[in-house]
Amino acid sequence: MKCDVVIVGSGGAGLVAAIRAAELGKDVVVVSKGYPTEAQTSMAQGGINAASTQQDIQQHIEDTLRSGQGLADPEVVEFVCTQAPKAIKWLDSIGVPFDRDDKEIARRKLGGASNPRACYAQDYTGLKILHTLYDNALKLGVRFVHEHFLLNIISEDNRAYGVTLLDKRSTQVKQLLSRAVILATGGFAKIYGPFSTNGEGSFGEGIAAAMRAGAKLSDLEFVQFHPTALAKSAILISEAARGLGAKIVNQKGEQFIDELATRDKISRAIYEQLAIGNEVFLDMREIGEEIIQRELPQERKLAMIYENVDPAKELLPIKPAAHYTMGGIDTESNGGTNIAGFFAVGECANVKLHGANRLGGNSLLELVVMGKRVGESAAAVSLEIEEKNFERTLIDSNFIKAVFTLPNSIDFMERKEFLQKVLFHNAGIVREELALKGVLSVIRQHQKELAFMGIKDKSPLYNTELIAFLEYGNMVELTEAMVVGAVQRNESRGAHYRKDHPKTKEEYHAHTFIWKEDGVLCADFVKQNITKN
Repeated sequence: MKCDVVIVGSGGAGLVAAIRAAELGKDVVVVSKGYPTEAQTSMAQGGINAASTQQDIQQHIEDTLRSGQGLADPEVVEFVCTQAPKAIKWLDSIGVPFDRDDKEIARRKLGGASNPRACYAQDYTGLKILHTLYDNALKLGVRFVHEHFLLNIISEDNRAYGVTLLDKRSTQVKQLLSRAVILATGGFAKIYGPFSTNGEGSFGEGIAAAMRAGAKLSDLEFVQFHPTALAKSAILISEAARGLGAKIVNQKGEQFIDELATRDKISRAIYEQLAIGNEVFLDMREIGEEIIQRELPQERKLAMIYENVDPAKELLPIKPAAHYTMGGIDTESNGGTNIAGFFAVGECANVKLHGANRLGGNSLLELVVMGKRVGESAAAVSLEIEEKNFERTLIDSNFIKAVFTLPNSIDFMERKEFLQKVLFHNAGIVREELALKGVLSVIRQHQKELAFMGIKDKSPLYNTELIAFLEYGNMVELTEAMVVGAVQRNESRGAHYRKDHPKTKEEYHAHTFIWKEDGVLCADFVKQNITKN
């Protein structure tokens, strides 16, 4: 198969890029490992930021820079925040059913924001945006390839020519050639397993594939933990609840943190309460049942199903959980990477909008504003592609065949669950050097053991164990890069908190870059376009 633009990932960022490239007359194919409406975007509840006045646009810029703790690029932040009102107008025009106050789109205040500016559709904002984008992409003739797992980017001489994919239904390896490749594969917060709000599959295979292809990654150590996940299931309760007046209390009824502080501060405060044996709850009772049912119906239902608690009447047990990864494939402001013809957008990319800590409501905004820009950049690539069998495809086909012959003498699922626990307790909300180096040792041991693992299921049809094994391989590769970044950043900044280095340091006012040379992991700090905040 061949096309002008291939986009791997069918969440909001991928679909916006697809729509824009298709509007410009390009033949676009979107690859999804499941189906578009299952993407992580559907879980975004709180809203999408867009100021309604010129004065608040400036405040939005300042809030974003402050949250980014000096690592957000001021030019990117200004571009995205000033484009936000247009982004909302466009979403409204294509059919997103935003809530309204009379005729105007309603806005609510999220944590870290100076003013109410998050536009929303009850607490289904991401889901309704995603469905609307999918409908519009279909109308424009965007082609979709479902149930295909990304293996690698086909690149030669530092230029991308397409991707290799595993057909999940048949275990057949295929190549999809294109003039431009866009990865919109999402983040990697699921590496924390049950300590993450993310759905199954957010293990960062796109980021790992980019690193194998020679792309540079940046700021991987900044992992945002959301403070209000359900205690048993880690399902997200949006900060829209706190915006409406919900309180965070312990079992003694004590409030111990400002509920509208940034997510890193609240998460750390809750983590410390849990560490001394306290229980922590979200108290939504003062909001009132009528408002909860009108504005947060999904969250009330989820709490009742998964926690057996009606938050309109009872305290809701909560815990912090890994929610969003700020770092990823390093990109320029147009989404381009250090590989020609290869772009990245959304949570898998680091265009440096969020810096060290993302402001709530900015991720949905990023996918719309940057999705359009990256779609335009990819559409402008004019290189002709020779239709041939690339060596990468042959290597990947042989690799998949080899997986079926591995000895399976070590249970990779057992190793995976162990690594997830180790990551949460030692490379999660609170970190220190000794514990991080211990995690690194565990990861490298797992890398050595990969050749002794394998799969029990030898069927070529819908082999879910094979997919899980491939995800685990990507997880081991990517977590090493993340932990190396965390070890080297001897300071606390944004979502990266080092117990042994609790203060922010000027010498680390820089981005962490990670890449591979001849299979060896390399790391460095680079000062570029950093703010004085």
